Amino acid sequence: RQIAPDRAGREMIVYWISLAIAIVVSAIVYLLLRSKHGLALTAIRDSERASESLGVDTYRTKLMIYVVTAACTGVVGAFIFLQKLRLSPEAGFSINDWTVVVIFMVVIGGIGTLEGPIVGMLIYFVLREFLANYGTWYLILLGIVAVAIMLRAREGIWGLVAHKFNLHLFSVRRYLTR
Repeated sequence: RQIAPDRAGREMIVYWISLAIAIVVSAIVYLLLRSKHGLALTAIRDSERASESLGVDTYRTKLMIYVVTAACTGVVGAFIFLQKLRLSPEAGFSINDWTVVVIFMVVIGGIGTLEGPIVGMLIYFVLREFLANYGTWYLILLGIVAVAIMLRAREGIWGLVAHKFNLHLFSVRRYLTR
């Protein structure tokens, strides 16, 4: 049974479901980082041995993150195949289609924040639309953009915006109260 009578309808349904999934996953990540588990993850990131000495169960914390990430990735992968309507190893494990693009989005937007990959995703799709007429040269142009941003803005585009305007949409910082 089809979810829509034509391709445009199917793509619209997949788009709205994907948007809902993106919002739900972003909310889950934000709430996770604001919880005590997020504090444990920050401690593990800074020093795994020190966090263990303070009582953080690093094995269970890492296992929890891997399970949550695997579940979210599985849901996203199911919708990618629903959109492509093709089941093949190349469709799911293409280095150019997924791995490089995701790394590009995160590096351009900014590593270490929730806003960075979202900004990187927006920048990637805008650049892809404008550079699509250049054939495979657009990949070289994307590489030049990535290198330029890595050299000029080490925190990514969102890092520049956040520092310049003191803007933090999804702040996961913790402050001491007096």
